[in-house]
Amino acid sequence: MLPAIPSDQPMPPGPPSVVPAATVVIFRHARDGGPPELLMVQRAREMRFAGGATVFPGGRVDPADRELARSLLPGEPEEIAAARIAGIRETLEETGLMIATRAPVSAAEAAAGRQMLLETGTLAPVLAHFGWKLAPEALTLYAHWCPLWDKAFDTRFFVTNLGTGAVDVQVDATENTRLFWASAAGALEMAQRGEISVIFPTHRNLERLAQYASYAEALADIAAHPVSRIYPGSEERADGEWLIIPDGHGYPVRGQPKATALRG
Repeated sequence: MLPAIPSDQPMPPGPPSVVPAATVVIFRHARDGGPPELLMVQRAREMRFAGGATVFPGGRVDPADRELARSLLPGEPEEIAAARIAGIRETLEETGLMIATRAPVSAAEAAAGRQMLLETGTLAPVLAHFGWKLAPEALTLYAHWCPLWDKAFDTRFFVTNLGTGAVDVQVDATENTRLFWASAAGALEMAQRGEISVIFPTHRNLERLAQYASYAEALADIAAHPVSRIYPGSEERADGEWLIIPDGHGYPVRGQPKATALRG
């Protein structure tokens, strides 16, 4: 087991050799006044990571994300700043939703920005062309997961809140096949019924998110559990081997039998 490495620092050179990544949990108000809804994406089955599974928007941190982060967030540790930028970029690319801007972006503008992003592959020229100013602080660091195997994603999770649910999203037909909004509890029920499949980190995060009746409750819980890397591990129990995470990170359920856990 590697020693604890602060979340604002990169993993040391391998082994294992991991890939920095970012995921964004996007909240919106439920129209029926119930618990907040979260944006979920169903991955195409052909994808190397989590093929066919339902996850939150996100992906790997690109070199261009680091360059833009150094420009926009010079006072923040690069690993976290670059993950914020990657989360914003990947959300636009995967869902057509432009998050964390200082002024609202219309659905039509976001669609045009997404098309330009798909053509250029980087966010900076899109921001310059449309005159969008980012508000990266709108993404709050929520959790940090890093499985200890080669080519695993060293993923920083962020949360952000849209407020209104009046937003348009579009599926990325290359990586994802479906987009939908659901409460965390609703997504867990869908998984239990076999309507969607969720990998181990998504399952644990949905259980944690299901505790929150509002975005404000989520922020309060995050503040009570300082973020540090979570290294999932295994534990032999009477009923077999379990995949587990350490205590103290704010998760109400820490594991499940390895035979039933999807690992991406």
